[in-house]
Amino acid sequence: MSAAELHGAVAGWLAGGGDGDDGWLGRALADAAFETDETLERLRTVTVAQLEDRSFAFELLLPSEDTSLYERSGALFEWCRGFLGAFGLAAGDARALSEEGREAMADIAKLAAAAPQEGEDDEEEAALAEIEEFVRVAVLLLHGDCTLGPRHRERLN
Repeated sequence: MSAAELHGAVAGWLAGGGDGDDGWLGRALADAAFETDETLERLRTVTVAQLEDRSFAFELLLPSEDTSLYERSGALFEWCRGFLGAFGLAAGDARALSEEGREAMADIAKLAAAAPQEGEDDEEEAALAEIEEFVRVAVLLLHGDCTLGPRHRERLN
């Protein structure tokens, strides 16, 4: 599993309402053999902080800009695959998504099914940057639907 796919899974688990109790990583990856260590726990802690930051500081863990466009787009698609799987495991059928949330999930699913293409021009660079920003904002929207919204409703009741 790549770092991008792992971060996508962590973000998906958290955005879908998954917890940080013992064994969270095994549940997020649907494989009890996965155990957290200090590094993975730090990744979860940082991801939680970014998702909950009111200044929308959440960032996708992807290769740097000095990596080829092919590798970066492939990593983004892996990130989306990791996100979808863990989000589904955390949210299940019980979570109602907003209309925008359902649209965002459908778009992330399309990205997860995509494959990188060879090419390196400015237009493709700009397109990848827009897609990354879309995914970042979509994750924040889904986190709001499944985690922040229910938490706020509990406080009001």
